[in-house]
Amino acid sequence: MCGIVGIVSREREFVTRERIYAASLCIRHRGPDDEGIWISPAQEAAFGHRRLSIIDLSDAAAQPMHYLSRYTIIHNGEVYNYKELKLQLQQKGYPFNSTSDTEVIAAAYDAWGKECVQYFDGMFSFAIWDEKEKKLFAARDRFGEKPFFFFYDETQLLFASEMKALWIMGVPKEVNRKMVYNFLTIGYTMNPGNPQETFYQHLHKLPPATYLEFHTTDHSLALVKYWQLNPDVRQPVTTNEAVDEFTHLFSSSIQKRLRSEVSIGTSLSGGLDSAAIVAFCNEHPPEKYTYQSFTASFPGFEKDETPYATLIANKFDLQAHYVKVDENEIVNLMQQVMKHQEEPFGSASVLAQFKVYQCAAQNNIKVLLDGQGADEVLGGYHKYYRWFWQELYRKRKLASSGELKQALDLGITENFSLQHKFAACFPEFSAAIWQGLKARKAFRHQELDRDFAFLHKHSLYHVLPASHDLNGALYFDTVVSGLEELLRLADRNSMAHGIEVRLPFLSHELVEFLFHLPPEMKIHHGWTKWLLRKTVVQKLPAEITWQRNKTGFEPPQKKWMQQADVREAIENAKQQLAAEGILKKDGLKKVQPHDSYVADNVDWKIWSVSYLFH
Repeated sequence: MCGIVGIVSREREFVTRERIYAASLCIRHRGPDDEGIWISPAQEAAFGHRRLSIIDLSDAAAQPMHYLSRYTIIHNGEVYNYKELKLQLQQKGYPFNSTSDTEVIAAAYDAWGKECVQYFDGMFSFAIWDEKEKKLFAARDRFGEKPFFFFYDETQLLFASEMKALWIMGVPKEVNRKMVYNFLTIGYTMNPGNPQETFYQHLHKLPPATYLEFHTTDHSLALVKYWQLNPDVRQPVTTNEAVDEFTHLFSSSIQKRLRSEVSIGTSLSGGLDSAAIVAFCNEHPPEKYTYQSFTASFPGFEKDETPYATLIANKFDLQAHYVKVDENEIVNLMQQVMKHQEEPFGSASVLAQFKVYQCAAQNNIKVLLDGQGADEVLGGYHKYYRWFWQELYRKRKLASSGELKQALDLGITENFSLQHKFAACFPEFSAAIWQGLKARKAFRHQELDRDFAFLHKHSLYHVLPASHDLNGALYFDTVVSGLEELLRLADRNSMAHGIEVRLPFLSHELVEFLFHLPPEMKIHHGWTKWLLRKTVVQKLPAEITWQRNKTGFEPPQKKWMQQADVREAIENAKQQLAAEGILKKDGLKKVQPHDSYVADNVDWKIWSVSYLFH
């Protein structure tokens, strides 16, 4: 886990030690343990690396790392199955001078070329310079857990783990107002139609599950998608068969993500996902597993999950740390978090997450296991009920299934109206109507400057899942739009404190298995995440396994927004965006405090967007 920066150019004046060092220095928080700079013999490529030592703490694992007198690699992340791959490569005759996963990547690239990425189970972004071919090869993991930003023009290719490093190297910091329009109106932080787009002009991101090749001989750049999730259901399986396979895959994922030479803890929200991770960790804990958990606690708040987290901590004898956020620190905390995030976010939950990772670092934890991704791959959000019910209705199975009544009996308030029945029968037509309604609502946003809205009204990025069923909705959120944003938040917040976050639910083998299961394995008898609940029913207290209400990771944002200094900061943000021609100059509404996940969380988004112009 580290920070990486790079320059590749045929013009030597761009490839300098001063330039690469300055870029590396500004992301030193990502790798506080060591630093390394390298420039190729012909001064065509320069790499900078900030090291967070997790596996192989010796100097042999330092980066930039050279391999076979031909390749130089810098790597951010972890390849969890590196031991298994190393054995395969050793049998092919490849030598190793370290016990790191980075050296395994380099050897795998020599052995299998660009197909090497197919072998990796992990979270990673890496770049390899091939001195013989005068070529850069870079890749990003399947779900986008690790970042890779780049800038490309007729003279050079620049890349880095964070945008600030590219700005240091001279990339213009120009706000992408199309993205601002989409964020303020529909909450999108990415463009599903163009996954390279960011909130800044000229600055691109390498999409998840994509590799990049750049040849200096002809200055050609190519991006290639190397993995595609297939959401098609295969042969039917029984619940017991599905539980057995899920248990095997999830246990394997946990064990590989517990490989470390430094201390490991867990995030513990009080929900099912993080509790499941703790339960599986408890079965075969390695030496570096510390039995420490970290929980955001909001005393007095109706959605505080501390009692549930305490229940789990007591059952598994965890040393529990409860992290509180002082409402008087919100403004300063927002400034810190936006400095690291670089792009906007829609709720205050990100601030609480930042504090949790900070607490872990203060307690000498360098690796945290976290439950992100479970909701998207197992069907955990209440919004998925509608997609499931529409699928059943279209198959004429909704009434006989009893799913509507069973959900109602569990207190689920999701609506299934005539409109949803129409959408089930005529999905394409319904989607077109919905798209039009979204576009009109976005354009009529009450606080947007009319000229700004008119200029960008045709740039609305809102899309619906291409497949109008539950797996289609899960697929959309997992690999098209949704999960990558959450992964970005976790990466920047954890790396701000030199913490590595590992996500057991995002083993690609596990995810592929889940997407081949029928929908009733995800929502069943009114319960979301049915398969996970059945898997842990003997491992966790019933109060956790059969929680009826999904709280989510939600802080008392509405209360925080009532603070005088927060209201003042948001008022200033509105004035700033009005001066930028984004909001109306006259008649701006007063700040309306709101909860984190309400539909019209306008004011928080305005505050977040304003930092783009700082």
